[in-house]
Amino acid sequence: MEKVFKVLIFTDLDGSLLHRDTFKFDEIKDYLRLLITRGIFIIPNTSKTEQEILEFNYDLGLSLPFISENGSSINGLDLLNKDLPQELILSREKEILLNIFKKTVSLTLQNKCKWLSGMDTKNQSLILGLEHKKLKMALDRKYTVPFVFNGNKNEKKELIKIIKKKGLCLQEGGRVIHLTDRVNKAKALQVFVRFFKKNFKNVKTIAVGDNYNDLDMLKASDFPCLVFNDKFTLDEIPINNLIATNKPSPEGWADVIKMALVKINKIK
Repeated sequence: MEKVFKVLIFTDLDGSLLHRDTFKFDEIKDYLRLLITRGIFIIPNTSKTEQEILEFNYDLGLSLPFISENGSSINGLDLLNKDLPQELILSREKEILLNIFKKTVSLTLQNKCKWLSGMDTKNQSLILGLEHKKLKMALDRKYTVPFVFNGNKNEKKELIKIIKKKGLCLQEGGRVIHLTDRVNKAKALQVFVRFFKKNFKNVKTIAVGDNYNDLDMLKASDFPCLVFNDKFTLDEIPINNLIATNKPSPEGWADVIKMALVKINKIK
């Protein structure tokens, strides 16, 4: 007798599902809706803020559960089961993280960190590629602090070492580095799956990403998927069973999902 699996797709957004520059996904919008009508769950798992992901849900026309700010918060568990919480917070607030940072990191290294919150709107927009309402939503953070690091590689290693000793993390995305609590996309994925398995035992997870801060999430999934990013080659990605495409987002997202679903359908 064949097992019936519930499929969960945990996906990064920028550069993975959304176009890297325009942040659009019109080409695959119907495919996303088709997957959902087939009983497949799509869970955005991204560095984006709660407001940005709600905007994505609005554009899709559906309410999806999601994980925001690099694993800091899980929203919408109650969409799976009304008895589950609407929000599950996994991180301390950003003010606490900044206080620890300022007390423990040398002024020399602190001066290498250019916080986006301290920049003018023009520079914020140039770095994030966003304007007006979208820029405001991207900066409306509760648990993470984005910045640009102007030091060299050795200085960055030293900063990472200090931060790690104090129970914090630095997570590097395509445009900025985020100061975060000891959370990440992989840990949030695992928490989400534990809650999900209270109702469904046979679960298979797909994770889709395009950057270094997605690798832990990919490793934590059953079917890790990488969308094309010209910043690195497949030889640099230490994941044996990786599903990859040479297509960029958003078409590349659909490409890897189709390959992953073929593999899942072959499981007996």
